[in-house]
Amino acid sequence: MKKIHEFTHYSFFTEMSELAVKNRSYDLSLGLPDFDIDERLKTFLKESADLDTHNYEPLAGNALLINNIINFNVKRKNSISLKTNEITIVPCATFALYTALKSILNQDDEVIVIQPSYYTYAPAVVMNGGKPVYYDLEFDFTINWDLFKQCISDKTKAIIVNSPQNPTGKIWKQEDWNQLYELIKDREIYLISEEIYDTYCYDGTEHYSSFIHPELKNRTFCIFSFGKMFHTSGWKVSYMIASEELTALFRCHQQYISYSANAPAQYALAKYLEIFDPETNQKIMQRKRDIFNELLKDTPLQIEKPAEGSVFQVVNFRNVSKSMTDIEFSKWLTIDKKVACLPLSAFYNSRQNSDYIRFSFAKKDELIIQALEYLRKNL
Repeated sequence: MKKIHEFTHYSFFTEMSELAVKNRSYDLSLGLPDFDIDERLKTFLKESADLDTHNYEPLAGNALLINNIINFNVKRKNSISLKTNEITIVPCATFALYTALKSILNQDDEVIVIQPSYYTYAPAVVMNGGKPVYYDLEFDFTINWDLFKQCISDKTKAIIVNSPQNPTGKIWKQEDWNQLYELIKDREIYLISEEIYDTYCYDGTEHYSSFIHPELKNRTFCIFSFGKMFHTSGWKVSYMIASEELTALFRCHQQYISYSANAPAQYALAKYLEIFDPETNQKIMQRKRDIFNELLKDTPLQIEKPAEGSVFQVVNFRNVSKSMTDIEFSKWLTIDKKVACLPLSAFYNSRQNSDYIRFSFAKKDELIIQALEYLRKNL
């Protein structure tokens, strides 16, 4: 059988969740919510089933959904002004990432992948003929721009950025985008900016999209996810924004891979966007983060910095074990201590160990409380 790549496989992530089920552990390993979606979303989906929404939508997507994306983004505190031809509805963020890379890469072009990173990034580069160049964040998960600059070469064609970031919870501020622009302003380098946790920014921090940055806007493929916003990942509808020129290039390839996304769900999401309150959404998830972080203080595990965004919290476990690798510790915690997590090394291409594990707090409050109470008594 032909091997496509030598990367972390998703089976490792599902293995941890399966371990949790097998050992009847509290599962905080994956970012899959265990709570129900808004009942109004269900109502709109049922409504769409009675309408003529069962054939392909246009390549760009449902017209009402595109219009409501424009209205939604212009009302944000860091508003994003959009034109109709800058928005494309896609099946998922992974599809958008892959197709954006397909649109710009030639054989052996280099793409900078900032680690730790989501497991699909480097394989998507390789499957499009490119070569990943890895930059590892500093110990506090910040960027050393002098070291980052060393990753840029004449072969660099793109940089993948994720903000708010999975797994670290870090958010790129305007000054970060300014720093990046200074490094690439005289080069033909594109950005793949995955901003799927954009509605989950905490402690007063506002999401700053790469598409707002005036100099970066025209070289950015900016990816958002209704699955993350509304906890509807199974509906398979996300959206991408890019300049009209890059959007046209993207759609040239999109038409041959997946012409359009789930039609009934597009209608339901369009209607829901008209009443959706992102501030309420953010407050609910920040409260879950705060519950998790407060209860974790009663255990030997250590939070060095609360997540600025996303639905994940990185935790240092070295107060509990100096000798175990993070993979060994994650399995031990899941099997013996009945709380499932993921090792941070799973988010690196070649790293075998770290001092950190990642928990998801996108769970019911009672699950978070029960899991942390169990750790308090047994860790």
